[in-house]
Amino acid sequence: MIIVLKPEATKNDADEILSRISSVGLKPLYMPGTERTVLGALGDERVLETLHLDNHPLVERVTPILTLYKLVSREVHRQDTVVSIGSVPFGGKHFGVIAGPCAIENREQMLTSADAVKSGGGHCLRGGAYKPRSSPYSFQGLGLEGLELLKEASEKTGLATVTEVLEVSDVEHVEQFADAFQIGARNMQNYRLLTAVGRSNKPVLLKRGMAAKVEELLLAAEYIVSEGNPNVILCERGIRTFETATRNSLDLNVVPYLKQHTHLPVIVDPSHGTGLRELVRPMAKAAVACGADGLIIEVHNNPKEALSDGKQSLYPDEFKSLMNELLPFIAAVGKKV
Repeated sequence: MIIVLKPEATKNDADEILSRISSVGLKPLYMPGTERTVLGALGDERVLETLHLDNHPLVERVTPILTLYKLVSREVHRQDTVVSIGSVPFGGKHFGVIAGPCAIENREQMLTSADAVKSGGGHCLRGGAYKPRSSPYSFQGLGLEGLELLKEASEKTGLATVTEVLEVSDVEHVEQFADAFQIGARNMQNYRLLTAVGRSNKPVLLKRGMAAKVEELLLAAEYIVSEGNPNVILCERGIRTFETATRNSLDLNVVPYLKQHTHLPVIVDPSHGTGLRELVRPMAKAAVACGADGLIIEVHNNPKEALSDGKQSLYPDEFKSLMNELLPFIAAVGKKV
């Protein structure tokens, strides 16, 4: 339920109502606004009815939260949430670009690629130490050694880092070495893993599953936020359809839809979304134009030698050109880097 207080209600009045909500076993939410203070109550709405808050002299109205996802809904939180990875903000008027290789392969490759991201104008560095692959015979990542190389690259370039976590048992290691968790498409509905990163204070980049509906993505985000971690960035990375011309079908209409229904930042992955290097640049521009809060792009120092996703990785000079080409698009939608 959402409880909207009257303009004259004070913080003490809000605290008194929040205490009553908590006393019946519901989760209270306090959301002060510029004109009204809004309270929330999560749990069995039948219990809330016993408090008769609609009769309270300082309550303007009580309305149900109609969506299954409560905490990530704009019904509860109307202002855009800004989530920072390191010192880089995503959301609101802020636009950020995360870039780097799909997989961390060796020290030279990681440091050279990180330099390319930094010199090309990227804001955060990505790199996979743990790689979920469709084939058990494909390169699976360097694990802890990869995390150490990612940390070294971060220290040398000053870029905050994002890396994928695959299992609950890896959360502690990733938390130690990286600035943000990535939950990949294959793990979007791994609820134990979502719960584990929800108990951290590190930002979480949550990728949409390859066959997931929008509501399922938002409910996955709800798992994280409900555990106490509000720092979630949603990522559209393409979905699997009947089309085979590209690796996935990049669903850009989901960006404005999500912006209407959730306060969380939304970024786009044109690399996985298309699987083709030559399509990354136009789709990146399209993502900015439709309201995305950022991009995550694969950049490799030598894509033809890449152990993972070389076909969709940009060369360093291509990435630098793209970053320059994006600037007028970012400005046109009223955002800033």
